[in-house]
Amino acid sequence: SCGTCHQQFAGFAQLGHDLSHGVNDLLGTRNTPGLANMAWHTSFFWDGGVNHLESQPIAPIQNPVEMALPMAEAVQRVKNANDYRTYFENAFGNDTVNSQRIFRALAQFMGAMVSADSKYDKYMRAEAGGTMTQSELNGLTLFRQHCATCHKEPLMSDFSFRNNGLKPGTLNDSGRAHITRDAADRYKFKVPSLRNVAITAPYMHDGKVKTLDDVVEHYRTGIYQSPTLDPALATGISITDNEKHDIVNFLKTLTDSTFIKNPLFAEPVK
Repeated sequence: SCGTCHQQFAGFAQLGHDLSHGVNDLLGTRNTPGLANMAWHTSFFWDGGVNHLESQPIAPIQNPVEMALPMAEAVQRVKNANDYRTYFENAFGNDTVNSQRIFRALAQFMGAMVSADSKYDKYMRAEAGGTMTQSELNGLTLFRQHCATCHKEPLMSDFSFRNNGLKPGTLNDSGRAHITRDAADRYKFKVPSLRNVAITAPYMHDGKVKTLDDVVEHYRTGIYQSPTLDPALATGISITDNEKHDIVNFLKTLTDSTFIKNPLFAEPVK
């Protein structure tokens, strides 16, 4: 199921897996991204290969190393489940099951997955529970100075495609260029939202970076130079050890406990 790789307690990422694990424990080629606030995303997947929330599910359902399930068989499985026929009648007025309705239902669910109740959100709204420590406040200031060009508030991404200086791995994933076939897009990947980032490790499109501290250190000292590197990262980010610590502390304020414990988003208990 979608929930196999998108685990609620891990911000709907796959905890501890560099690359996604699919049917028969087959390995995918990219890290499972956390999910939240998808109604505002302008494209989906690390390479932006799909640009509509309702069209997104067909790719993992039919992908041979994810669910490996022909869509016709998926529809038939839902048709054969008595409880789902009842659900479809309640939602659509009759119990007809087809791929369009399945995609609409999934899109409605994903669109409802709104994360907006973290400590950061409460701070921005001046609500109870939003009192920041001095380190977190320093981190917010530094974040806005050094990170917000790509990770734009409040969704914590501008949803553009950028080469963030990660050295290509053995898979040599071309990123956005896999879709556009444009050499200028080589090694560019969708800027991920940082919502719930403290609980979605490991990081980057290939899961190569294990901790938040390592993520910030990458931008400070680990930038790999290549022709498509984002100009904003040409010389890395110049910060002290203490400033790195403050940025990490701020990033932890983006964890939304209400969201990751919301029973409406939990897998059904059989």
